[in-house]
Amino acid sequence: MNSYKLLTPGPLTTTARVKQEMLRDRCTWDEDYKEITQKIRAQLLDLASVTKDEYTTVLMQGSGTFVVESVLTTTIGQADKVLIVTNGAYGERIVQMARYIRLNYVQYGVDYNAYPKEEEIRAILQQDRQITHIAMVHCETTTGILNPIEMIAKLAKEFGKTLIIDAMSSFGGVEMKVAELGIDYLISSANKCIQGVPGFGFVIAKKEKLSMCEGNARSLSLDLYAQWKVMEKDGKWRYTSPTHVVAAFAKAVEELVKEGGITARSARYQRNNRRLREGLQEVNIHPYIAVEKQSPIITTFLFPNEQFKFEDFYSYVKEKGYVIYPGKLTDVDTFRIGNIGEIYEEDIRQLCTIIADYMKVVAE
Repeated sequence: MNSYKLLTPGPLTTTARVKQEMLRDRCTWDEDYKEITQKIRAQLLDLASVTKDEYTTVLMQGSGTFVVESVLTTTIGQADKVLIVTNGAYGERIVQMARYIRLNYVQYGVDYNAYPKEEEIRAILQQDRQITHIAMVHCETTTGILNPIEMIAKLAKEFGKTLIIDAMSSFGGVEMKVAELGIDYLISSANKCIQGVPGFGFVIAKKEKLSMCEGNARSLSLDLYAQWKVMEKDGKWRYTSPTHVVAAFAKAVEELVKEGGITARSARYQRNNRRLREGLQEVNIHPYIAVEKQSPIITTFLFPNEQFKFEDFYSYVKEKGYVIYPGKLTDVDTFRIGNIGEIYEEDIRQLCTIIADYMKVVAE
């Protein structure tokens, strides 16, 4: 059994109580299990600060990527066109999905350490009247950049476009006013900031928009509309659900509320992130993203010098009790450290000490 903590953007370190929930077997058809599913759906609306009259929650089997593809294949019809805004690998994955399911799309991409520019997006929307949807990743875990969701939401409203936000690594850990922003589809996953385990994701969707999507899906199992209708009618999942994961998630939501909700969790993540950046700065390891663009979720750091070997560094840190992430950039040598999950400032202080010790060892 491992004895290390995960400093990754998910899967992440969970509490013993969340793990404990997975020790009991449950039946998908049982009323008690249906009640867990329906309670989760209602709680997610509460966390998003939206009303059940305007929004609904749909749970979907699979990793976050499955759920994003579910939204794309269900909500974007053959006569529609989506503008995909990208500045990282996960935005580019949305483009890859669009190609696979043969969506009509246009990509607007900027550098991985840059924000999308409002005037450039505005120009695209003015010139291409065929665009009906806009899709963007909120927290791009390629780098840890937190994209300007308010700007994108404003443009979507101004031009009357359906707004799809991949909030995989931000929902539950970053405060956002979903209804006020006018987000039509917000997508996240069980194993991110709500601190559950991998196995399903969820979509917080405007009922008015989702109700118009019948027959759009190019996939049977990823048909978000059909999943929603079954959950509304029978209180269950269409096909076999990850029962152990669902039960663990219910406990994770309970713990989030007990911690003080998204406000309190976001504050903890921000403290972790600030301590991490300050601690590594002291040993000459610098972040890739400017502080004003940094999310409190995960941080990308530049290799400190040409002699730095990530594999050795990774092994050293893991032996001391923490697992970190390799970088995902193609043009710059980087590594990433997440600070979400059951992680506190003491963990970050200990990690910084471990890294400082490593830097002394390799300098000798």
